[in-house]
Amino acid sequence: MSAPLLIIQTGKPLPSLNRYGSLAHWIRVAAGVPARQTRVVDVSAGQPLPRLENLAGVVVSGSAAYVTDRAPWSEATATWLAEAVAARLPVLGICYGHQLLAHALGGEVGFNPAGRESGTIALQLRAEAADDPLFAGLPATLPAHATHLQTVLTPPPGATVLAASARDNCQAFRVGPQAWGVQFHPEFATHHMRGYLRERAQCIARHGGDARQLVRQVHAAPQARHLLRRFIRQTRLAA
Repeated sequence: MSAPLLIIQTGKPLPSLNRYGSLAHWIRVAAGVPARQTRVVDVSAGQPLPRLENLAGVVVSGSAAYVTDRAPWSEATATWLAEAVAARLPVLGICYGHQLLAHALGGEVGFNPAGRESGTIALQLRAEAADDPLFAGLPATLPAHATHLQTVLTPPPGATVLAASARDNCQAFRVGPQAWGVQFHPEFATHHMRGYLRERAQCIARHGGDARQLVRQVHAAPQARHLLRRFIRQTRLAA
């Protein structure tokens, strides 16, 4: 058997979305990787991370936790991720995973001064994205699904920022040849996004938003979702 894709779970779906399976399941399905080619470790539940050897790549999930809480499991995962990047293992961090990767590599994470970002947003690619293996060839503006309060305030040293949005200046970055963080959720389908908006309605209202209106504005984000498959092409699964 070839080396598996490691999916690091840093949390669980919101209760109303449990019927759709785990966060790792959402990622695996969107990435188009068979279950037999994946290994799932739930670090938020205390499961230990494996040695770096014999892994095809790593995807780190989102979470309701905050990187700034510096939970022991989160800090241990950050140390592991820094070692994975140093070892040139392909890494993709999603939302919390994006922030955790930035923290692991010396960036700054904190609450977004612009407030909560929720719903189907417009990603604006920077010029640097034109030569990036994940983003090359995509339109300058494309839709993506997002739900977060914290963000990468300062990217890691040497990082290339690839995308922004109206509320977030660092929607995506790359460090080195094959480590990426994306603040948005490429694994989300429209039903995932609508579920998060409904459950986060009170928080959205506190930040001046209208969850019902945002639900109506949700639409498919196929190009953002396809980034997961582009990432798989960068891993040893594609070797």
